Amino acid sequence: MRLFGSRGGSEGEKGHIYKMHEKLVSIGDDYWIEDETGERAYHVDGKALRIRNTLILKDLRGNEIYKIQEKLLRIRDTMNIKNADDSLAATVKKDLINILRDKWKVEIPEEPDMEIKGNILDHEYEIESEGRKIAEVSKKWFRIRDSYGVEIEPGQDNALILAIAASLDQMAHD
Repeated sequence: MRLFGSRGGSEGEKGHIYKMHEKLVSIGDDYWIEDETGERAYHVDGKALRIRNTLILKDLRGNEIYKIQEKLLRIRDTMNIKNADDSLAATVKKDLINILRDKWKVEIPEEPDMEIKGNILDHEYEIESEGRKIAEVSKKWFRIRDSYGVEIEPGQDNALILAIAASLDQMAHD
């Protein structure tokens, strides 16, 4: 089942769909991200007793993939996503001025930046890289309250896109 058509990827190549929840976790809570079949795909560990918001994205074996932390003392909302070796994977920054739509910039070292455009109230976002949509976050796909889907185009780092979606969720609802 394709949620937003067959853009990107070759014929027959399928993107990945995941189910998350609005306000993904409260710090101190854990949560599973499920794939389109309802199977557990990733585990999110909300670390309690930390000075700043911290979420750990883990694989099914419990291995840390990404650590998501808010940056303190910033004028605008900013979250860092770090690899398991503590190197920087991405920085997600909210634009200062967002009159009509919400907008974020995702800076990835030595890679093209990504841009996120969307609507906080409807929880509908598109993630683009080099002008091409690589993922979509949408609340409309699920009837379950506070659930939303993330569809990721083929060839992307699914875990990184999910970490970006978790960052977006934390910043949009704080």
